[in-house]
Amino acid sequence: MFNKDTVGGTLSVALILCVVCSIVVASSAVLLRPMQQANKDLDRKTNILAAAGLLKEGVSVDSQFEDITVRAVDLNTGKFTDSVDVAIYDQRKASKDPAQSEELVGSDDLAKISRRANIATVYIVEGSEGIDKVILPVKGYGLWSTLYGFIALEGDLNTVAGLGFYEHAETPGLGGEVDNPVWKAKWVGKKVFDSEGKTALTIIKGSVDASRDGSEYQIDGLSGATLTSRGVSNLIQFWLGDNGFAPFLVKLKEGEA
Repeated sequence: MFNKDTVGGTLSVALILCVVCSIVVASSAVLLRPMQQANKDLDRKTNILAAAGLLKEGVSVDSQFEDITVRAVDLNTGKFTDSVDVAIYDQRKASKDPAQSEELVGSDDLAKISRRANIATVYIVEGSEGIDKVILPVKGYGLWSTLYGFIALEGDLNTVAGLGFYEHAETPGLGGEVDNPVWKAKWVGKKVFDSEGKTALTIIKGSVDASRDGSEYQIDGLSGATLTSRGVSNLIQFWLGDNGFAPFLVKLKEGEA
């Protein structure tokens, strides 16, 4: 037996407590990991369904997600690829790996993300006459943070079906209004590409005048959040542009993806 009232005894007690606590924390992390992953997957599926306007209250998210096909796309070729397992592929992690991503510099880095993963995960909803919706992951820097979300397109691959962000740290009441359902509803029905195939969808300063030419490509700016609005506009321009999903969308529409 040791005397806990001595310096050695005190250190021994502290050491034992540290070891016990470490074992408890490590065990908890291991035991809770499957639950944490399940919750992460559920949240991802929920946000994908919500962005596409497909989320139904009172219905299992997993059962709703059964109607969605998950595919991997090689952004360098614009074609589907089986080079990764979509069940475990982490696009965010891949974007930080030089072996799995491409460095963006200058005007190519419109969304201010530094690197873009070579492979992206896309989500496709099939209808009776072919593709009904395509949901694409997007990200880009706003005022204070990188915004992560999804944009959904209708089967014509040009009309916006919805937009949603699931992670950001923009200012509540200002840039944080990217989460406002009223603002998000303004995206529905807007067009992405103009008659020449160029990415025209953008956020303007102030309100859109629906009577003016080009209004079908414009979204109201967020009041008091110019830099966040610009960031969202830039990320849309990037991900639906030539360095993002535009080549894939062209090939998909032509049946060549």
